[in-house]
Amino acid sequence: MQAVVDPPWDGDAWRTLARQAWCAGLAPEDLVWDGDPQAMLAAGPALQALPATRPPPRVAADFPALAAAVACHTDPQRFALLYRLLWRMASGQPRLLERASDPDVQRVRMLEQAVRRDSHKMKAFVRFREVPGRDNHYIAWFEPAHRILDRVAPFFARRFAGMHWAILTPYRSVAWEGEALAFAAGATRGDAPADDAQEALWRTYYASIFNPARLNPTMMRSEMPQKYWKHLPEAALLPTLLREAGPRVQAMAERAPEPPRRRIPAPAPEPLQVIEGLDALRDAAAACRRCPLWEPATRTVFGEGPHDARVVVVGEQPGDEEDLSGRPFVGPAGRLLDRALGELGIDRSRLWLTNAVKHFRFEPRGKRRLHRNPDVAHVRACRPWLQQELAALQPDIVVCLGATAAQAVFGSGFRLMEARGRWLPLEAARGLATVHPAWVLRQPDPGAREAAYAGFVDDLRLLVGVGATP
Repeated sequence: MQAVVDPPWDGDAWRTLARQAWCAGLAPEDLVWDGDPQAMLAAGPALQALPATRPPPRVAADFPALAAAVACHTDPQRFALLYRLLWRMASGQPRLLERASDPDVQRVRMLEQAVRRDSHKMKAFVRFREVPGRDNHYIAWFEPAHRILDRVAPFFARRFAGMHWAILTPYRSVAWEGEALAFAAGATRGDAPADDAQEALWRTYYASIFNPARLNPTMMRSEMPQKYWKHLPEAALLPTLLREAGPRVQAMAERAPEPPRRRIPAPAPEPLQVIEGLDALRDAAAACRRCPLWEPATRTVFGEGPHDARVVVVGEQPGDEEDLSGRPFVGPAGRLLDRALGELGIDRSRLWLTNAVKHFRFEPRGKRRLHRNPDVAHVRACRPWLQQELAALQPDIVVCLGATAAQAVFGSGFRLMEARGRWLPLEAARGLATVHPAWVLRQPDPGAREAAYAGFVDDLRLLVGVGATP
């Protein structure tokens, strides 16, 4: 009898087949698992067609997690080994996994350890490279020893939730666009960027923190095996750093002692004086120097709209066209917002449009200025401007577009995707949070953009009939 696990790294798929085999009374020696060298010679009737003659097996509580890890190993005998263990535990040896001297237990623990070690190395040695011409998109190439991509990908989704990234391996690929993991077929090394502009900065940083006095080449090669060096931009520096370590340590020993340096925090922005009137506030904001963003930006992009507006729309920060024109929401994201407002019958001229951060943050790339999200410090520096805008307008409704705007209004703990599309209480108004139209435009394909846009319009539909429509 033959059992084929599909996909061959799926522990749940193996558990389903193993349960069917046990219930049918198939002994380990009567079953050939996919990946076994004998599998090609033992094609026979389907396992699923056999009738169940006894109840499901009872095994140790930690066995399913063990089986899920071992299923990712590339050993062709792993499924046969797991079934033999299951058979023995269910046949009168319930505490089999506690017998460390048992050959089957020793073998399965060794496979489990190899998968865990490979997973740890993947978390440590994956290096993302920026995709040329695509803001906030990164691709990494990695060659795991085992089929661990499905097992490790959720770690990267949690760690880099704000990035758009993909990890390519020879057998399978995964992509993250901010909401869900999408798995696909394997790729080749040439499908990932070989380098990016940030790697030079990373190499400079790595060289600056390399401590020759703590050099231990044996430990270094143990923790950072040479098979992964081709993924690591800092690996090119290692021969030089190792060669120069001795003279640097000698120079450090001969240098006169210095007192420890104390880290001096950056000064907090000066408190903003209360300014009466939106026009006076606009003039004062034009000369704002509360954070470094004013220097590369063209101008301060203050809010605009009627001074008696009942609805205030808060975006994240001005973009390239806003920075050049000095007006909020005039670029591609602004035009998408106009389209959504038009479909809902909402008159933009009745709204006050502004941003949580008043200066454009960007990264020069040739003749282009690529958008970069503002830091917490930038939002904090700009918060007094937004607070005084809201105090002067005293709106009934505040609409936040994007996570940065929502956190500037509702607080740093606000979770946009958990609270979007419903009324939220504010001190003297009602709040509404939804995605930024730029997020809609960044969706990877027309279908995803259409779905994101429909959700965006549905969120804004709450504004119909509350003072924003004629």
